[in-house]
Amino acid sequence: MKNNYNKWFLFIMASVLLAKTSYAQNTPTLKQVFKNNFLIGAALNAAQISGKDTLAAPLIKTQFSAITPENIMKCEVIHPSWDKYNFDLADKIVAYGNQNNLPVNGHTLIWHSQLSPFVKQIQSKDSLLQFIKNHITTIASRYDGKIFSWDVVNEALEEDGSLRNSIFLEKLGPDYISEAFSIAAAAAPQTELYYNDYNIEQPKKRAGAIALIKNLQSKGIRINGVGIQGHWRSDNIPLKEIEESILAFSALGIKVMFTELDLTVLPNPWDVDAADVNQKAVYNEKMNPYAAGIPDSAQQKLTNGYESLFKLFYKYSDKINRITFWGVHDKQSWLNGWPIAGRTNYPLLFDRNGKPKPAYYKVIAVGKP
Repeated sequence: MKNNYNKWFLFIMASVLLAKTSYAQNTPTLKQVFKNNFLIGAALNAAQISGKDTLAAPLIKTQFSAITPENIMKCEVIHPSWDKYNFDLADKIVAYGNQNNLPVNGHTLIWHSQLSPFVKQIQSKDSLLQFIKNHITTIASRYDGKIFSWDVVNEALEEDGSLRNSIFLEKLGPDYISEAFSIAAAAAPQTELYYNDYNIEQPKKRAGAIALIKNLQSKGIRINGVGIQGHWRSDNIPLKEIEESILAFSALGIKVMFTELDLTVLPNPWDVDAADVNQKAVYNEKMNPYAAGIPDSAQQKLTNGYESLFKLFYKYSDKINRITFWGVHDKQSWLNGWPIAGRTNYPLLFDRNGKPKPAYYKVIAVGKP
């Protein structure tokens, strides 16, 4: 009798496990439902690239069709001193992408933030220009043909559309952007080249981005696409401006992408839409209202926000090439520490346990009309 019971118990458990496995296999994923529309990407951090984040590992392979390094290709990591480069993690993400058929977008070659200390100490124009040439040529040529694309210049514009007063503009003038794209084109002829920025869906900043792109095109300098980052508030997504930007940028004959998508559910201390990593504010409990968990009301706003956004993306899928989330799951998100350290945010489609949120299912539904 006992043996029969054990047999029945094992049979039932095996049936349950098989049912769960079958369900998991039959559940559509992000990359499956949008495979005929656009790539679905994710930004990977060092733990994920090195395989230490076991929570993210299965999600990366099943849900996403492109990857971007979150930080490890930025200057402070990959080029720590004038004549020293650190390619360890960069090589790993490139190899990981190639092994798993995940196109890699390199991020980023020229950016005023997260620079190595030695760059900030450069005094002369000639030395800074030489840094740009060495930096881009060394890195871009190493991965030419191995990665799909580069964010060549990142966040070069102010909110009014004028050029940002960075070390590059100060010492080299506005032509540093043309110089960067020219060097990248020569170093990586098999790699697509993009301009990437936040808030360029807003009219003034969009106009600045369009002028920047047209300037490159008028000089015959290759630029293949533009990345609208997509750091928005879940209850205040500028859908009208996003739609206008999709049309305006695609009219330039380049690819349009949304490259760093996340929807914050937390208040901004300045009540503005921004993504400048250098902006910081002091912690207080009012600015961290969901430390114990996200309430249904905020979850619903997040769900509605993603649904509306992906309906717009789906409408213009003939003009959009890639949608990349800035992270795999909530636990990873940079928004837990920006602009206030120590907060608990919920901006992505997968929660801190790697489980899909209600917003995930709404997005999937958009891809299966």
